[in-house]
Amino acid sequence: MVDIANSTYYFPNKLVRIILLAMEEVLGRNGVYAILNTSGQSELINNYPPANMDKVIPYGNISKLNIALEDVYGTLGGRGLAIRSGRACFKYGLREFGKDLGLTDQSFKLMPLNAKIRTGANTLADIFNNQSDLKVSLREDNHYFYWQIQYCPLCWQRKVSIPVCYLAVGALQESLYWISSGKFFGVEEILCSAKGDPSCTIRIGKEPFE
Repeated sequence: MVDIANSTYYFPNKLVRIILLAMEEVLGRNGVYAILNTSGQSELINNYPPANMDKVIPYGNISKLNIALEDVYGTLGGRGLAIRSGRACFKYGLREFGKDLGLTDQSFKLMPLNAKIRTGANTLADIFNNQSDLKVSLREDNHYFYWQIQYCPLCWQRKVSIPVCYLAVGALQESLYWISSGKFFGVEEILCSAKGDPSCTIRIGKEPFE
């Protein structure tokens, strides 16, 4: 069994760069600088990680960014900004990976909606599974898809009473909005490793809101 408490996992430079660029879009440059200072990562000010897939950013650094959002903007404000930053993350990620992964191909666009969601979610999972230390899987029942994350960097080694991986929720919200050409779906984190659950699990409704 993996000793999570004493293990170190890493995230690729490019994905952390995307997170910081997304935060900059939402918070402004000075807002990101405040987050980096508060999280003890001032060395990244004017020096974002390079756009390569080298796995060198410890999970703890990413978790500290989320904690700093709440410290600087308050609990509710920080979580709202994390969702907005997550939505921006998907847009930046699509620019970087969409063409290579077939998400912008005409054949993908012509799929039925649930098939597009399933294919898109599995494709995103493949990025994380192949390029980072995350272990992401997708399962479903009649009403929901479940995006499950093992070794989640967003809440790494935190202890909380409610789920806190709002950036992932925002990224999935935006992916569904894009895949469905402007529809909104229920997206909710129902399990979180930081509160002692076996995984971080985000539940996605199969049908859009009316």
